[in-house]
Amino acid sequence: MFIVTIDSGTTNTRVRIWQDKRIIADACAAVGVRDSAKTGSQATLTAGIKDALDRALAQAEGCTLDRCAIVASGMITADVGLCPLPHLSAPVSVEQLANGAVARHIPAIAPQPIWFIPGVKNALPTVNLTNLDMMDVMRGEEVETFGLLALQAVPGPAVIVLPGSHSKFVSIDRQQRIAACATTMAGELLDALTHHSLLAGSLDRQFAARLELDYLLQGADACRRTGLSRACFSVRLLDLFTAASHDQKASYLLGVTLCADIQAMKQSRALTLTPETRVVISGKPILQQALAALIAADPFFTADALLVDEDPARPLSCIGAIRVMEIIMRQAATPYASPSDAVSSGDSR
Repeated sequence: MFIVTIDSGTTNTRVRIWQDKRIIADACAAVGVRDSAKTGSQATLTAGIKDALDRALAQAEGCTLDRCAIVASGMITADVGLCPLPHLSAPVSVEQLANGAVARHIPAIAPQPIWFIPGVKNALPTVNLTNLDMMDVMRGEEVETFGLLALQAVPGPAVIVLPGSHSKFVSIDRQQRIAACATTMAGELLDALTHHSLLAGSLDRQFAARLELDYLLQGADACRRTGLSRACFSVRLLDLFTAASHDQKASYLLGVTLCADIQAMKQSRALTLTPETRVVISGKPILQQALAALIAADPFFTADALLVDEDPARPLSCIGAIRVMEIIMRQAATPYASPSDAVSSGDSR
């Protein structure tokens, strides 16, 4: 039995074929929901996924499409994706996520239905200016979260940090459910400042290769004292008037941007963080180390952060998607949905 995972984002899609929870083939396509949004058509996204699937199948010895269950997650279920699905309202368990998955028959990609996993949103009946910070959404990070929980014991309550272009802070309750989330643009901001701002020349348009702890902490302190924009400009001053190395300047800027993330995590009314809440950090090692150092230096926190390394051979998003697919298959008591059964599993909200 084979499982195909489709992880589709804004600009890229990755198709992997799994056997016994091991990747046996994978292929990428430079397509995502941005293509659908720009053209108003799903043709480019559909063709890109089909091409990636065909290339992955060509690598997988002994695997044919009729022997595969197919599951998709990420922005592919957004309003401009191939299967628009409303978010499920938190709290959401992995079983509820599976019950909310929907099977859609897309013959241009595969003869059997593809199971699409919905995103999750914070539970808030109405949103206005006074409670805006309590609302948040995710598409893709829900499977990353449940993938991490499948590999690492994390007693709740806890907050799982998934750094990225849009960093997610995911609150987990005692029942191992997603209780709420909060999003920042730290990664996108860091990228823009490093590559497309006045600071690009000071940083040689490169991120830090090695973390310089003193500079990281000083950058965070400057952000707290003088604000984000002034602290960012200080990188330029380091370049003009000191002998700071590239990694020192880049670490300073990292401290500036991540300081705002730490503040967001502490102040979020959705996450309701307490000093005793365990913080679990995934992602790239340098971001893990930086966030852990800032947490250790902050008197608010009483527990050290737990760092969880992601194995490139077992991406969290895929582990979570497979976990959802296995629940669907158990509920159906069949290896995979029949090509004629384009139905939802449970509640198809």
